[in-house]
Amino acid sequence: MPESGVSRAQQAHITETSAEAGLPGLSGGPVTFPSGPAATAAARRTGLLVTLVLGGLTALPPLSMDMYLPALPAVTDALHAPASTVQLTLTACLTGMALGQVVVGPMSDRWGRRRPLLLGMIIYVFATAICVFAPTVELLIGFRLLQGLAGAAGIVIARAVVRDMYDGVEMARFFSTLMLISGVAPVIAPVIGGQVLRITDWRGIFAVLTVVGILLTLVVWKWLHETLPPAERHTGGIGDALRTMRGLLADRVFTGYMIAGSLAFAALFAYVSASPFVIQEIYGASPQTFSMLFGINSIGLIAVGQINGKLLVGRISLDKALGFGLAVIVLAATALLLMTSGVFGDVGLVPVASGLFVLMSAMGLAMPNTNAQALMRTKHAAGSASALLGTSSFLIGAIASPLVGIAGEATAVPMAVVQLVCAVGAMVCFLALCRPWRQVAARP
Repeated sequence: MPESGVSRAQQAHITETSAEAGLPGLSGGPVTFPSGPAATAAARRTGLLVTLVLGGLTALPPLSMDMYLPALPAVTDALHAPASTVQLTLTACLTGMALGQVVVGPMSDRWGRRRPLLLGMIIYVFATAICVFAPTVELLIGFRLLQGLAGAAGIVIARAVVRDMYDGVEMARFFSTLMLISGVAPVIAPVIGGQVLRITDWRGIFAVLTVVGILLTLVVWKWLHETLPPAERHTGGIGDALRTMRGLLADRVFTGYMIAGSLAFAALFAYVSASPFVIQEIYGASPQTFSMLFGINSIGLIAVGQINGKLLVGRISLDKALGFGLAVIVLAATALLLMTSGVFGDVGLVPVASGLFVLMSAMGLAMPNTNAQALMRTKHAAGSASALLGTSSFLIGAIASPLVGIAGEATAVPMAVVQLVCAVGAMVCFLALCRPWRQVAARP
């Protein structure tokens, strides 16, 4: 790492792109960096600012999804729609987030990061504002889909910007930092939504999200400079974008990391979908106990992600950390299956909650390292690669989520089965496609 404490790519981004664009620095004038301690301090301030901006972009989609959850019953009553139809407002937003990444990723490779991101943020604000006044559930579903499509710009371009600015272990560390922010967002979002409902109705939640979107758009416009130089942009159209994606998928190692990360994410999705039912209905915990356990598990994921970024990265290889994380997920899922299927008798809530905690915590090793290793191979098409990573995770997660209730409401076995299948599949893809031992042998 450079002596300034930031990556060389970051310093180049700070100096070159700001100078070319004539953008103001933190002090209001053109960005210039003196040598010595002043350069260190300026670069670190800029690095912190970029971290906060990208963290906000990463946190916006989970906020859009989870702040709305406490309001579902109120929406059902207000719009006189069945609960199953109102649930489609969640499905539409999630679908939009998955499909939007496929569109925005290639756009960012062709036109740079700023323009597609700002366009997506403006559309997000417009769609969210319409949701405030939606008179029917059908219109709400439609604009939730548009909200998800536009919000996907933040997810995919945030990853692409990280790839533009960082490489190697620095990139893995940054992804671990983003995990801290994106891990907190789903935990606090329902709490924020519940507090908003104390002073207004469900429409007020979309009003708050509209304001957040406006503020984030202004922050992006003012402080997030372009990170993809014109010389590195793709000039082709849709056909070129499809060929680029096909080329990425033809890269066996990239595809291995992509599928391994997506299957690990699907195991997490299975937990999120099934845990309210499993913890409260099967094991008899109160809603307060469930909220506490959910928060503890999220803290475990965040803490291990920070251990990965601050302590492990740079000391051991990313593949070793990733392999260990996947192995722990497999073991935890196996233990959960044995416990929920009655092999050990009636084990109660504490052992099951402990198994879920271990499984969730190990995600802090699996997810940032799969992203880093996959994107490390795709400097030439970081936007398209980020789109494939995000879309694959959302789609596989969406397929896995409904399977957790396939055997009815009296057993937690389907959750454990889905988690174990996904965990084993992730490990198999990692070993069979990425072949980490060959990569180690190939290094000088």
